[in-house]
Amino acid sequence: MFLKKRRQAIVKQELQAVKDRLWRFCLSRTNGNRADGDDLFQATAVRALEKAEQFEPGTKFDNWVFTIAVSVWRNELRSRKVRLGAGVEDAQESDLASNHLANQLDGETNIFVSEVLNRVMDLPKGQSVAVLLVYVEGYAYKEAAQIMDVPIGTVMSRLAAARQTLKAWADGQEMRPKDAESNEL
Repeated sequence: MFLKKRRQAIVKQELQAVKDRLWRFCLSRTNGNRADGDDLFQATAVRALEKAEQFEPGTKFDNWVFTIAVSVWRNELRSRKVRLGAGVEDAQESDLASNHLANQLDGETNIFVSEVLNRVMDLPKGQSVAVLLVYVEGYAYKEAAQIMDVPIGTVMSRLAAARQTLKAWADGQEMRPKDAESNEL
């Protein structure tokens, strides 16, 4: 019992340290839908506390908790398909970038960041998650692959495809991403 309480205390402390990054990741997983993002964040935190004895102190907490978020969201998407057939909100309607970053950036930069994030969120889900994990959160390809539960080559492929699509957009070619990938990663 003491070990469980000690691990829960460690997990609570670690959650405090990564809460902003975890919330941003949860929001990105839900395509910027604030209600779903908040629910995913809360469910992830609760699951992390429930499974605190599984966390090994000294290992990368953020990898562990991001993996929990991916699992919780996959389960949610599966249950929605069964129960409701509901989808997720369009990223451009959610205004993801301006809500989270508005207080940190000047107006022109905020507009540019918002446009880039909207383009990233328009990518197929697996590509957008890979971009956010590697380029925003700074994970190595191997770590991103572990979090996404895919081979490292898949992460590399998704990043290459995302870079190609984003470059085409930046070059003014208005290339829109294909909907070939699943919304589940």
